[in-house]
Formats: sequence, C-alpha cells, structure tokens
Amino acid sequence: MGYQELISAQYGTFVVNGTAEVEKNAIGIYVAEDSVFSRVEVDGQTSTDVKANYIQTPATAVKAGVTLTPQGGDDYFSAVTLASGSVVLLLKDA
Repeated sequence: MGYQELISAQYGTFVVNGTAEVEKNAIGIYVAEDSVFSRVEVDGQTSTDVKANYIQTPATAVKAGVTLTPQGGDDYFSAVTLASGSVVLLLKDA
C-alpha cells in the first residue's frame, strides 16, 4: 500500500454505518464519528478478530478523525463489524 493510494482513496470508499458485518477489502479505515468496533478481520482470516492489535481498549470508542492502516504483517482489512458509530473503508484494488 502506498501513501498516494491511501490518501486519494483511488479505489473508492464504502461507508459502514450499521452493526452487521461488512466484508470488503480495504487498505484503511477512516473513523467518521466516534465508533466502537465489535470485530476487525485482516487478510481474509475469518477466524481471527484483530481489533485488540489496533485499538488499545477495544470496548471504548475510537474518536472521529482516526485512520487505521494495516500493520505488523497484515496486508489489508477484510471485514469490520461495528457496535456503534460509522466508518469509511478505503477500498483496496482488486
């Protein structure tokens, strides 16, 4: 993932504003309003919830304006579930 790809959202975006799981491949997650994540999956690994790798206190809302990007060997986000709030997925190329 390059900086230009992320900042321009060149492959489009998808708004998540409900509590159902959304399976989309994304190079970043922009938090549009204070949001609580129920689950975050990476690299298509549906059996592993990695939200604690990205959020120090997962039960507490992540404040609006934060952008999460893959780290520590993770290539992309593959699914997200919210308890509350809304986020914008910065989509990955096909």
